[in-house]
Amino acid sequence: MRYKETSDLEISLLLEAIYRKYGYDFRQYSQAHIRRRIMSRMVMSGFEDISEMQSTVLNDESFAATLLQDLSITVTEMFRDQSFYKSLRENVIPILKTYPFIKIWHAGCATGQEAYSMAIILQEEGLYDRSIIYATDFNQNALNHAKEGIYSTSLIKEYTTNYQLSGGKESFSNYYTSNYDNVIMNQSLKKNIVWANHNLVTDSVFAEVNLILCRNVLIYFDRELQNNVQTLFYNSLINGGILCLGAKESLRFSDVYEKYTEWDPRQRIFKKKY
Repeated sequence: MRYKETSDLEISLLLEAIYRKYGYDFRQYSQAHIRRRIMSRMVMSGFEDISEMQSTVLNDESFAATLLQDLSITVTEMFRDQSFYKSLRENVIPILKTYPFIKIWHAGCATGQEAYSMAIILQEEGLYDRSIIYATDFNQNALNHAKEGIYSTSLIKEYTTNYQLSGGKESFSNYYTSNYDNVIMNQSLKKNIVWANHNLVTDSVFAEVNLILCRNVLIYFDRELQNNVQTLFYNSLINGGILCLGAKESLRFSDVYEKYTEWDPRQRIFKKKY
């Protein structure tokens, strides 16, 4: 397979074709991330080169859907990065408690684990009944999975440990029902989550919210796209609202950096200035 012979131009043309045909815009994603995913799919599908792959993308919607799945980001888990969730409880929840109604946006929610993690925290802190969580992603298959709230029992041991280390106050088993090889998240956690299709690359402000969580998504975007999305988040937050990014992400080089206070620099938690 022609790994080294595949040029950046060929990949750019493929991404342009995907955008024009299907409306999904990966043109400002990290080139390293995109190249890895495309080359992997090219090898698995037995294509000789990108041109052959592009022709199939344009003429076979089933294959195009498979490639779009490859290019989307669905790596997630419950209570991922326990130190972040500890800080969330200690430094963000007290702010949320000052609002009569709380609106939270999980941007790039993938298969939903972090949205359910937030629902659990809000329930334990007595805030869930006056909260709404908007959980969005452009990957409809991931959203469908998230809405079902069904996860493999093989993951539950890890999720339980994460929950305990992040300051969980109950038994994690209280939040799901076992069903053969899977667990189903409780309906009480689902009732105030709105699952919606939203593309950070092409769509505008989703809602005015008190808290935005978008963790380990921006690292897959180039600098210009990161700045655009960070501006989108700024415009979506109320004054005094909180933005939570991933451990390897920052606002430092964005146009909106000076408009935030670093609420917890280590955990990449920022507070919008009034």
